Amino acid sequence: MYSQINYLIMATWQCVKQCGACCHLDERDRPDLDQYLLPDELALYLSMVGADGWCVNYDSVARECRIYADRPRFCRVEAEVFADMYGIEPEELNDFAIECCEDQITGVYGDLSLEMLRFEGAVGINLDLPPKL
Repeated sequence: MYSQINYLIMATWQCVKQCGACCHLDERDRPDLDQYLLPDELALYLSMVGADGWCVNYDSVARECRIYADRPRFCRVEAEVFADMYGIEPEELNDFAIECCEDQITGVYGDLSLEMLRFEGAVGINLDLPPKL
């Protein structure tokens, strides 16, 4: 029998170009920001939220970040950052990042969206698993 845990073990997180789901920063969707962002980071985060809820640095036509190389710490999926911000151990980062992306993509685009299909394909979540025994 296949479970979500089994397929996540085989999956490897990666950022999928031209997705942008993580750039939807609407603070109403993230009520606990003050629990994991330092006060100066929270101020920066809130200053980056546009009127439409998208990051002001997100290019909606090209579907990419205009400041990617210089993006803030809270925009980075890195072991040190996630350990500090969320208490995630490095060996847990892969599965945690996959789950975060799935939740964010579902919230922004929907669970059957092209973005979700592209993400699942890129990270190796195989939707064509053999039948359950």
